[in-house]
Amino acid sequence: MMKITIALLGCIFVVLADDMGVARKMSENKFAPMPGLPACATLAVESGDPSKGASVILLKGPAGCRIPWHWHTPTEHIMMVSGSAKVEMRDSGQTSSLGPGGYAMMPSKHVHQFTCTSACAAFVSSDAAFDIHYVDANGSEIPLETASSKKK
Repeated sequence: MMKITIALLGCIFVVLADDMGVARKMSENKFAPMPGLPACATLAVESGDPSKGASVILLKGPAGCRIPWHWHTPTEHIMMVSGSAKVEMRDSGQTSSLGPGGYAMMPSKHVHQFTCTSACAAFVSSDAAFDIHYVDANGSEIPLETASSKKK
């Protein structure tokens, strides 16, 4: 019975270890490009695994960095940390300028584009595996290279 109790306590410790909090400074993040995003954007994974499920990433880009018209399968939440950005929504024609603390939410398959108007950083959270689908003016999927070569 003692061995079972010790084994159960060991299992509980492993489960709790997975639930421990994380705290890190901006300078401690390891930023890298992500396949499928423009080269100007780099990111650090804060929580989860964007390729497998829900996640929070920290995105950075220099002034002028543009993620052209696209949509995602998961719902996407953006919260600005620093700098400024423009978020454009295709269906409503809405354009919003966001600064530190600014927030945007795009539901699944909502076509939008994001541009850093000054060097910017933002948290991006997704409720499922992160994907990105670039589209042309008609909503047809196109490769990043084609989307990046077009103006608005």
